[in-house]
Amino acid sequence: MSLASRISALASRVGLEVKTKIDATHPGLARAWVCFGYVGTQIVVRASHNVASVTRTAAGRYRVSFATAMPNAHYCWTALARSSTDSGTQRIAIVRSITDQKTAQFVDISCATTAATFSDSTEINLTVHI
Repeated sequence: MSLASRISALASRVGLEVKTKIDATHPGLARAWVCFGYVGTQIVVRASHNVASVTRTAAGRYRVSFATAMPNAHYCWTALARSSTDSGTQRIAIVRSITDQKTAQFVDISCATTAATFSDSTEINLTVHI
């Protein structure tokens, strides 16, 4: 058996083993993600996984509803926001306020300026992990 054949056989075995260990429920995989923004006067969802909808609840404030609910509300989410202008005015995804909610069905996220004023962004990226 040649070296190339042995490497190929090993790669096949590793692939089969990994396939049995990692599936859609693996904790290392994102359970939901979305790339969206507020453009003009509407929400534009550019790409997503397990996201049913994104709703703007107020300037810089959004509710992301999941297509399939999370098992519980004890998940981790991270988000990043792009500046809406080329003037250096930064936008950040900030920690939820007391009125925002985090449930198995949805999460409320906020986008703000560095002065902590709620503000929309043309691109916000959210990832949810369990």
